[in-house]
Amino acid sequence: MTPTRRAPTSARAPRPIRLGPRSVAALVLVSVVGLFAVGWPLFADAGSAVTDHAADAPWFFALLLPLLIAVVVATIADCGMDAKAVAMLGVLAAVGAALRPLGAGTAGLEPMFFLMVLSGRVLGPGFGFVLGAVTMFASALLTGGVGPWMPTQMLAMGWFSMGAGLLPGAGRDRGVGRAGGRGELWMLSAYGFVAAFAYGTVTNLYGWVTVGGMELGISFQPGAPAHENLVRFLAFVVATSLGWDLGRAVLTVVLTLTVGGPLLRALRRATRRANFEAQVTFEAPGKGLRGEAPHRTQVTYDTE
Repeated sequence: MTPTRRAPTSARAPRPIRLGPRSVAALVLVSVVGLFAVGWPLFADAGSAVTDHAADAPWFFALLLPLLIAVVVATIADCGMDAKAVAMLGVLAAVGAALRPLGAGTAGLEPMFFLMVLSGRVLGPGFGFVLGAVTMFASALLTGGVGPWMPTQMLAMGWFSMGAGLLPGAGRDRGVGRAGGRGELWMLSAYGFVAAFAYGTVTNLYGWVTVGGMELGISFQPGAPAHENLVRFLAFVVATSLGWDLGRAVLTVVLTLTVGGPLLRALRRATRRANFEAQVTFEAPGKGLRGEAPHRTQVTYDTE
C-alpha cells in the first residue's frame, strides 16, 4: 500500500464535524424549544396555561431539554464524528470542566469560557455545540452542581461555543487576517465579552422564575404585561448577577488576548494533524504479470 497526500484545493480548515441537514434541523429544534423554555415568562399572558403552572413549567423544561440535547448530540455524531473527534472532544471537555472550579465563587471568574470560544472558532459550530453541552455537564458532575438548572446551562453553553464557530471567517484556516493574529483575537474577545452577558441572561431567566422570596420590584409576576416583567427582570439582573457577568466577560477578554494566539495555533495544528476529513480511495489494480505494473493501492488524505 502506497499512501499519498493530495494537496488541499481550498483554504478551508478541516473540521471534525460537518453539519448536515439532519444536524441543522436538530439544532434548530432544540434551539426553538430552548428559547421558549427560558423566554416564556416575558411573553405568556394571564390566560396562558403555562402561566397557570408557572411554578411547574421550569421543571417540565428541565426534563425535556436533556432529551432534546441528547437528540442533537446523537444526530451530529451520526453525521461523521469519528474516533479522533471523540478523543478531542473528551480532552477539551475535561480541560474545560477542570477550569470551571478554579474561579467558582470568585466574582464570576470562570476561565473555561475563553477555551469554549477558541475551540468553537477552530472546530466549528457543530463541534462547538456538543463541546459546550458536554463540558457543562462534566463540570456540573465535578462541582456537584447537578440540578434542574443544569439543562439550561448546557444549552446556553452550547449556544455560546457554537456562536464562535459562526463568526466571519471561521470556516477558513486564516480567519480574520493572520491565523491567531490581533484582528482575529480582538474579534473573538468582543464576541466573548458580549456572549458572556448573553449566557448570564439566559441562565438568569430560569432562576428568575424559580427563585422565591424576592422583592416585588424584581420578582416574576405571572400574567403581568411583558414590558412590566421585562423591567423587573432587568432589575433582577442588575441586583443579583451583573457583577458576576462582568467578571466573566472581562476575564474572557483578558485570557483571549493574552494566551489566545498560541492556543488558536495549537488547536489548528492539532486539527490539521488529526485530518478528520481524510478520504480513502483505491486505484484499479494493475495486472502485475509479465513485467506489467504491479498491484497498487492509493490512500488519499483530503483536507478540504
